[in-house]
Amino acid sequence: MHTESIAFSQAATQFYFEASWAHLKDIVEEEEMILLTDSHLFALYPKLFANKKTIVIPAGESAKSFSVLENAVLQLLTLQADRQSFLVGIGGGVVTDFTGFLAGIYKRGIRFGFLPTSILGMVDAAIGGKNGLDIGVFKNMVGLTRQPEFILYDYSFLQTLPREEWINGFAEIIKHAAILSTSLFDHIAAHKLTDFQEKPSLLSALIYKNVMLKVGVVQGDEFEKAERKQLNFGHTLAHAIENEYQLSHGHAVSIGMYFAAKLSAQLLHFNDSERLKILLEQYHLPVHMDFDSVKVLSLMKTDKKTNKGTVDYVLLETIGQARIYQTDFNIIEQFLAQQ
Repeated sequence: MHTESIAFSQAATQFYFEASWAHLKDIVEEEEMILLTDSHLFALYPKLFANKKTIVIPAGESAKSFSVLENAVLQLLTLQADRQSFLVGIGGGVVTDFTGFLAGIYKRGIRFGFLPTSILGMVDAAIGGKNGLDIGVFKNMVGLTRQPEFILYDYSFLQTLPREEWINGFAEIIKHAAILSTSLFDHIAAHKLTDFQEKPSLLSALIYKNVMLKVGVVQGDEFEKAERKQLNFGHTLAHAIENEYQLSHGHAVSIGMYFAAKLSAQLLHFNDSERLKILLEQYHLPVHMDFDSVKVLSLMKTDKKTNKGTVDYVLLETIGQARIYQTDFNIIEQFLAQQ
């Protein structure tokens, strides 16, 4: 096991790489620990949850709702959870988002940590302290920023991860490469999905690289006032289409990244849209879909990065170099109409 302590503005998060879920007992006192997972993982790993206090939420994005939150709070009360309780989210991005939010509001805040079980959770969703819920089709409209005390990486969970979820997670890996690291972009391009599935050392190094890239951005701008916004590359369009068209997060982000790359070509003379498209398709990700541009534009205008008729759109100057570009919605409307 490889451990690193990463300091944020108010506390540090302990990262346990190449660990095992069995290490939980060494991190959290058993009498304080309450596990939170989804129905899929609860059925898949009965040994992990046996004889442990566990809250189970529905699998999928629909769980990020107030009705599911209310039920989870009632379960915490039934379990007699107090301010010394420690909530551990075991699952993918939905579980980590939900766990962090629940821990942040229950009795004005209890301790929490994560054991991410998907590629997306390991390289992105569990990192950085963003936690929240959806309001209907509007993604992450209610939330807070609060860092977990630990993130434990047990790669054995990936043995049961469906292929589609591997693909889903690689959208965020490609995002990190596109905005932060030319060398990572070239490294991913030199391999294929099965390489990472079949070679544990290659995968472990890839996850670690992505964690450190994201951590570096979050440490510099934890509350997303400036540079952290670049981590939203592809997400402005993605959040408008994901719930509306029932897409996986990775598929929505991939479509959003290619759209942003083409917008970058128009506004910033970015000339590598085709390179990005080839890499996304190499990892079996979509780059286009048909959608109602009027409806999508309306949803985009609810984005958290909007300001008086503009949005801070994350564009690319080059591969590995992003720019936050204040973009008028009239320009986006015209560009959407051309797609």
